Amino acid sequence: MTNPLQDKLLHAYDKMSQRLHDAVEQAEKLAIPTIDENLKIAQEKAVELGELSKEEANKVAAYLKRDIEDVAVYLQETQQEFSDWLSFESDLLESKVGDWINLVADKTKLQWDQLRFNAIKSQLYHSGGVTGPGTLECTHCQQTLNFKKTGHIPPCPSCHKTEFKRHTKSSAKQ
Repeated sequence: MTNPLQDKLLHAYDKMSQRLHDAVEQAEKLAIPTIDENLKIAQEKAVELGELSKEEANKVAAYLKRDIEDVAVYLQETQQEFSDWLSFESDLLESKVGDWINLVADKTKLQWDQLRFNAIKSQLYHSGGVTGPGTLECTHCQQTLNFKKTGHIPPCPSCHKTEFKRHTKSSAKQ
């Protein structure tokens, strides 16, 4: 049984990600506004169109910003490719969200240093939240959850704890 609110938030994450991508594309032609400004525009658009309440839009924007900051920290620190951050082959992605986030990441390299200083290195993810494609690791038992597309974070299937961190190939080697 699907939850209409959960489905709404998943759909909103994908739409806001697309709007952020579109805004960055447009910004290249004019000037490069910050990710925060573009995310705010995508967030306001979701509220304006009645897709989300202001509170829901704030929540989805926070999820999306967290994921973009994770990409920024990973790419800056490791000089690795975006597909390594996902921890599985990017061609397995079932939607364009990975491509959109990748495009945002490529087109905002000038902001990586700023994001790196603003981002908390070990961003925590919690059950009930929304995440984009990638792999999360339970902070308690190290069980991994693979997301091929935007999804809600469930409790750990192994230990039922609710706190996760982003899992990358480089963190698996540590």
